[in-house]
Order: sequence, then structure tokens, then C-alpha cells
Amino acid sequence: MAAAGARLALAMEPGTIDNLSILYQSSDFIVVNKHWDLRIDSKMWYETLTLQSQLKHRFPELADPDTYYGFRFCHQLDFSTSGALCVALNKAAAGSAYKCFKERLSRMTISYAIGKNTSEGMTHMMCIEGTEGCENPKPCQSELMVLEHGSYSGDPVTKVLLQPLTGRTHQLRVHCSAIGHPIVGDFTYSHRQDSNPYRMMLHAYYLRIPTGKELIEVCAPDPFVTTMDSNWVPQRVTQRLEDVIQQLKDKGTQKEEEEESREAAGEEEAGGEGRREETEEQRARCEQWLAEWALE
Repeated sequence: MAAAGARLALAMEPGTIDNLSILYQSSDFIVVNKHWDLRIDSKMWYETLTLQSQLKHRFPELADPDTYYGFRFCHQLDFSTSGALCVALNKAAAGSAYKCFKERLSRMTISYAIGKNTSEGMTHMMCIEGTEGCENPKPCQSELMVLEHGSYSGDPVTKVLLQPLTGRTHQLRVHCSAIGHPIVGDFTYSHRQDSNPYRMMLHAYYLRIPTGKELIEVCAPDPFVTTMDSNWVPQRVTQRLEDVIQQLKDKGTQKEEEEESREAAGEEEAGGEGRREETEEQRARCEQWLAEWALE
């Protein structure tokens, strides 16, 4: 019991400039295990501790002077979310990662369009289409797979695996709240009711980015286990996390092989003219995405 308490105390410790955990590193990419309650970047003078500052402290020689912050993030994780986050070390790598996220791999599917909340006092939030003050809603899809039923601090909870099929701000948090099951510890989307847990229980566990040059595939250790947090008491397993992840891996491999076969067939039909060019719309989206990290 003492050991479990020590592990929980360690998990509850705030991030520091030098406690950056590296899950994967190559000449083009770094994948970190982002700490909970840590912004990836900030323009506020008082927010000196960010993932960007951790990266600059650990890898000063890898910072890119042509970007505003120094490093290009291939995707986003909220301030309160922990887990695997991919960093591109150059513009070409960022572009190749973008193309992978552009066509995400696809059991309950949640399909609510999400927009910006313009209501007074809620402009920091997102909301689903039909909500008063919802502006510019866009179609969004998330898949939810139930892993375990149990309790947290005596309250009934369910451990799930969420897979975003699109990439809207706060998407997973908004979708869970919309179906009446907000994420444990999400004070914002639980209507300011859930303030007891020490953190929001959302963690990026598995990341797979099959760029043309390399396959990035990492798992960030699961923090939501009894040995790390004794408040979580599992009672019934629906499906094992490892089994579901293996299914996703197999699905990803199958999709990549099918795409390679189609590309090869396309090259043969075109008489060796090469891969199909991107459309102007696809190229514009990619350039817009990359421009977000350009030096201002």
C-alpha cells in the first residue's frame, strides 16, 4: 500500500523543465510522453514552463529558427491531457506526418458536429451543433470502445479507448460530455461538477504515424491502473487494452498494404508516370497547416 501511495504521489507531481520523457527519436521525429496539465506552447510571458521549453532545454541544437517556437507539433494535445505527442524536426517531416493524419484509420461511433461556443463566459469552450451560441460547427467523428467497468473514489466509471477520426479542438472531451459521460476529472465539460480528481483522466496511449520514410509507432504507459492510482478499482473487463491496440495495428497494416497495392497498380496503368498528384485543395490544406507553425 505504501508503494502504491508513493507511485500516486509521483504521478501527481507537476511537470518540471527537465522531466521530459522520450518515447521515440529519429533524425526527423521525436515522440514525447507529455505531462498532464502542461501546455505545448504559450505566448503568455508568465507561462515559462511548456512542452516547447522542455524540448529547447533538452534539445537546444534541434530547435528550428524558422518557426515561432522552435519545434513543429504534428498534432495537438490539450493542456490537461497526457501521453504520446509527435514532434517533427523539419518542414518535410511535418508535411509527411500531416498526410498521415489527413486520412485517419477508422464500435460506438459518436458523430456530433462541433463548433466554437460564443456564449458569454464560455468562449474558452467548444460545443455541439444545436447548442445556443454554437458558431461554425464542423462534422466530427470519434470511436469509443469500452474496456473496463469499475469505480473511481467509489463512483461508477468506465475505462474506454477513444479514437478521434477527425481533429477538432476538445473533440473527445466534447463528444463524451454530449453523450452524458464526461471524462473523469474534466471540470470544464462536466458543467464544473467534477473537481475531485487530481487531473483529467485523458491520456494519449497509442500513436501510429506511417510516414513514407519511417513508421512511428509508440505506446505511452497507461497511468490509469490500480498500481498507479488506487482510487481506480476495476470490476469487470469487457476487452483488454492490449487486444484492442493489436486490432488497430493489424487494421493499420492492412490499410497501408492496400494503399501500396493501389498506388502500384496506378503507376502501371499510368505507364510509369508516378503517383497521383495531390489536388490543389489538399495542397492548400497542408500549406495552411504548416503555416500555423511558421515564424511570425
